[in-house]
Amino acid sequence: MSWKDYLRDVEPYVAGEQPKMANLIKLNTNENPYGPSPKVEAALKMLRSEKLRLYPDADASGLKKALADLHHLKPEQIFIGNGSDEVLALSFLTFFNSEKPLLFPDITYSFYPVYTRLFDIPYKSIPLNDRFEIVLEDYKQENGGIIFPNPNAPTGILVSVDFIEELLQANPNSMVIIDEAYIDFGGESCVPLLEHYDNLLIIQTFSKSRSLAGLRIGVAYGNRDAIKALQNVKNSFNSYPVDYIAQHLATASVLDHEDMLYKAKKVITAREYTIKELRQLGFEVLESKTNFVFARHPQLEAEKLLADLRAAGIIVRHFNQPRIDQFLRISIGTITQMEELIKFLKEY
Repeated sequence: MSWKDYLRDVEPYVAGEQPKMANLIKLNTNENPYGPSPKVEAALKMLRSEKLRLYPDADASGLKKALADLHHLKPEQIFIGNGSDEVLALSFLTFFNSEKPLLFPDITYSFYPVYTRLFDIPYKSIPLNDRFEIVLEDYKQENGGIIFPNPNAPTGILVSVDFIEELLQANPNSMVIIDEAYIDFGGESCVPLLEHYDNLLIIQTFSKSRSLAGLRIGVAYGNRDAIKALQNVKNSFNSYPVDYIAQHLATASVLDHEDMLYKAKKVITAREYTIKELRQLGFEVLESKTNFVFARHPQLEAEKLLADLRAAGIIVRHFNQPRIDQFLRISIGTITQMEELIKFLKEY
């Protein structure tokens, strides 16, 4: 026997490509085309390098207070992590320890099955319906927890707060995690439901609507007991809080919420333009409430279109999995970038 025989064999999550090519229209990783708040820029200039010799605030108290004020919560209801993927991983470790299966859609964020295999969590993937929608009745079965993004990814389809409330009522003994990575692009957050349901955890990110993907800031909102349990697992796993620079800049972003809303509206305008133009070109486009669209054309092979777009300097994303292998996921850039995409497709 060799040490290699004892390796943990997992199929890892594959992130979107970050190509090094010049003059790209990069529409493959759902980054916000508009920069962060001017208050973030100002805060960056105010950073004090001598503070880097010190460990950062382990509780991220300034950032938690800003978020608590924004969402009418208590700081004890907020968990801060190094990116929402870390928050998700720690949440899987904390809340999904039943012998019953964790439920999530068959077409969803591809990190979920990675975590279940890594942490040896039993799970059941629930098929979306023919319109790629999550069906509420499918989640009224015995389970050890429920998780899905809202809006879902990569479909972009949103469910209502009423849908989530009925889901919570049907599963009072299960933790329900709603991954709101894209909620600011046309959805309504279910944060107000925290007042009434202690089995709800909401995860958000600063990478999309706040244009801070380079900082890696993730947040969870829940009841005090759930957040304390999450913090205990985190501190048993590693002792690394969000760093001083990230806390400082993320707080500046939260304190300029209007800037985020303004830029999200610009993304929404470009998204609606893109959906309209794609449909006029014969594409089937799912009803997105995110900063991307999910589209296929009945006469075009997705992988060939992907390659031809790339040759023209336009990068989008393809998921080679059943049911969606003819779709492309197209991030929403500036209106000028989306016009360039449509121009290429009209000439294609």
